[in-house]
Amino acid sequence: MSVPSARNLGVEDTLSRRARACVARSPKSKRESWRKLVTSLNPTPDGVLLVDKAEGMTSHDVVALVRRKLGIKKAGHCGTLDPIATGLLLLTLGRGTKIQDLLMSEDKEYAGTLLLGITTSTQDRQGEIIARREVPLLDENTIRAAFEKFRGDFYQMPPMVSAKKHGGVPLYKLARQGKVVEREPRLVHVYRYSVDRIALPEIDFGVICSKGFYVRTYVHDIGEELGCGAH
Repeated sequence: MSVPSARNLGVEDTLSRRARACVARSPKSKRESWRKLVTSLNPTPDGVLLVDKAEGMTSHDVVALVRRKLGIKKAGHCGTLDPIATGLLLLTLGRGTKIQDLLMSEDKEYAGTLLLGITTSTQDRQGEIIARREVPLLDENTIRAAFEKFRGDFYQMPPMVSAKKHGGVPLYKLARQGKVVEREPRLVHVYRYSVDRIALPEIDFGVICSKGFYVRTYVHDIGEELGCGAH
């Protein structure tokens, strides 16, 4: 994982101003002023950190790593990337956590590859295979028509293996206990999609969508629309 260095903006300028104020003082008073200056400066970074998340790490893992490396406690992630997903993860640090909700409300862009003919318990390749179906001969028009059905506003059913909570408990924890609970469909929006490569049973795609969007469920639903399932 590549973690850019974080800098507490304004510290250097503050240091320069206060240092100049110490010049005309006696050696003792200057030493005391420097001591107060150093102890009063806040080394904790504030702002937003852009992280290129590696595969295999949870979003929580990334936050824990950054807290440890930077020696800070106040840090959070904007949205959740699945462990198998890679790419941009926004972290808010220090006072930057005040804009976390604002950042989480922004639209998202994803790119991925779906595999037709196999349905899994988690709607991705890490889950248990629950169904195998033959992939029919699908032409490009049929595939694009299936994608088109999931453009604009539509409802998604949050998967059981997700961070969404039920009664205060994340769904994935209930799923680990073998429980399946009722979930409310969520209204989502796809602004734009692209079908970038068709090499059945694989399809490369891109999607720009609203917050709260589950790419795994998007792939699952397209697979059902095509009559053979997908993950």
